[in-house]
Amino acid sequence: MAHTLSVLVENRPGVLTRISGLISRRAFNIESITAGYTEEPNMTRITIVVNGDDWEIEQVTNQLAKLVDVIKIVNQTQIDSLERELVLIKVKAFPEKRSDIVDIVDIFRARIVDVNRETMVIELSGAQDKIDALCEVLQDHGIVEIVRTGKIVISRGPLPAKEL
Repeated sequence: MAHTLSVLVENRPGVLTRISGLISRRAFNIESITAGYTEEPNMTRITIVVNGDDWEIEQVTNQLAKLVDVIKIVNQTQIDSLERELVLIKVKAFPEKRSDIVDIVDIFRARIVDVNRETMVIELSGAQDKIDALCEVLQDHGIVEIVRTGKIVISRGPLPAKEL
């Protein structure tokens, strides 16, 4: 089962390397990993998606918690949260097929962000399933290139009292 971990860390050089190294040494494949600054300038949030059962994820979480730069770890899989991913898809778009592609883009509520004589670049943010579905539909038109971010996630609603 895929688990999404949010890891709040000190914003220091090498932290991402230490975290990804720890996970890979435990023989886990990282499906996606994203990192970015937070509302606190000295902290970074790293979102990691890994496969494993509950016991294995608990072991990884315990090992991560031992790292000096790790402030907090939350298994977002276990709480009500919002997930998003971003994709840019470059497709072949010769003039006779452009209207078909525009219709598909509208159905998925995506955006066309670049057009030239031979290709279009489409941008979509949403759940992984929605992005996968768009990619599947666009296969018939000829996907030239795909660039996807990793999953980002945030919990819904107010913070629990212990985190305020």
